[in-house]
Amino acid sequence: MSEAPVNRILRSSIVDGPGNRAVVFLQGCNFDCVYCHNPETIALCNSCGKCLPACLRGALIRGNAPSSVEASGGPLGAVLWKKESCVFCGACLEACPRNSSPRVRLMSPGAVMAEIEKDLPFIRGVTVSGGECTLYPAFLLELGTLTREKGLTFFIDTNGSHDFSKPNRAGEDEGLLEVTDGVMLDVKADPGSDEEHKRVTGRSGYDILGLGEFLARRGKLYELRTVVSPGLFDAAALVDKTCRRFAGLDPRLQYKLIRYRPIGVRRLQAERLAVPGDSLMKRLAAICGGYGIRALVV
Repeated sequence: MSEAPVNRILRSSIVDGPGNRAVVFLQGCNFDCVYCHNPETIALCNSCGKCLPACLRGALIRGNAPSSVEASGGPLGAVLWKKESCVFCGACLEACPRNSSPRVRLMSPGAVMAEIEKDLPFIRGVTVSGGECTLYPAFLLELGTLTREKGLTFFIDTNGSHDFSKPNRAGEDEGLLEVTDGVMLDVKADPGSDEEHKRVTGRSGYDILGLGEFLARRGKLYELRTVVSPGLFDAAALVDKTCRRFAGLDPRLQYKLIRYRPIGVRRLQAERLAVPGDSLMKRLAAICGGYGIRALVV
């Protein structure tokens, strides 16, 4: 049985796939996006202890975990989280120097489903996000299988760094695409420009558009997504390039154009980013419409 570090489970969301859905946020990401709204999901906790003095409720301690304490994620160690004492104020996240969270739980797919199934009458499916959830393919495969057995749909939110067209060397994701009903794929910058992609994400560009085409032809690509901030990259050129590649592949495909907003971003470099105006967002939506792709501006 596989396990993965779970940052949190959102019991209800209407913006992470079709219908009301439970969302599982996994810890750990191979990107470091300048505008990341969930920077505390990037790194695994190394139990450095910098968060301990920030917690005024005694929800973080050092030592071996008794039964009432859920251990933090990552390389499980000295910093332990007492969920029953936590008021989720976020002070520990602000104190962490490495974009992590001491509240992460190492969970099996079965344990995750045990929490989700409490809300089965009210949800249509499960979406796994992050961080970057495809860092844990075996976990995804098991959770996707359990989700489908419950009569729910299973969606994956990814940055495109995982190649669904071929199993990984360990074969951990053999059959993953078969249990996945839809993929939400981030197009964060021009993947053909290493300089641009590194500036935005900290990593070279992958063949994200090629991966998207593969998923679209398999009927698995639910949504493309791009965060827009004027001056960060040429959004109009990127949207046009992307829509040109996907025009006609799947009439159900939508392109979510996300307006960058500084709310919730706790990164100094993000303070320099500009918020796009209505005129730019309408222009981008019009580009999508010209290729027959439905745009969703948020």
